[in-house]
Amino acid sequence: MTLKNPGQPRWYAAYTKSRSEKKVLARLIEAGFEAYLPLRRRRHQWSDRLKWVEEPLINSYIFLHVNERDYYNAINTPGLVCYVTFEGKAAPIPDRQIDLLKMLMHEGAEMEVSNERFAPGQKIIVISGTLVGMQGEMVEYRGKKKVLIRLGTTGTNILVTVGLDLVEKE
Repeated sequence: MTLKNPGQPRWYAAYTKSRSEKKVLARLIEAGFEAYLPLRRRRHQWSDRLKWVEEPLINSYIFLHVNERDYYNAINTPGLVCYVTFEGKAAPIPDRQIDLLKMLMHEGAEMEVSNERFAPGQKIIVISGTLVGMQGEMVEYRGKKKVLIRLGTTGTNILVTVGLDLVEKE
């Protein structure tokens, strides 16, 4: 791997072993790496009780902010499998996309995660509200109009509910 600016950290998505995202996050932080794991609160029903749990927004993914020196050291963390690649190379994620994901999680935006592939649609931009300036694609999904945000090459899509009156063609 060769970065344009080797000292400059970049965001990368990495696969984790199944159901070990929180443990991997703790190990990465303990080792001094910057990592991000978006978590959402959901009610989970067991046979004998109902409980709120925090679970990863995107199963088996964690985001790492590393420079070239730490790139290989981070992936050796127990529980990490590999970086998400595109054409054989780890695919960097723009800072603005991670910042947007953090903002959406902080705002408690209604989101839905899907690994379903969508055909490219009309490009839009949000013109009002807390998501002003956000760009995406308009898709029709389960009968509702939603903004589709593609997170780099992770193969995961995030659908955010936004009123049609708040968007316009880009």
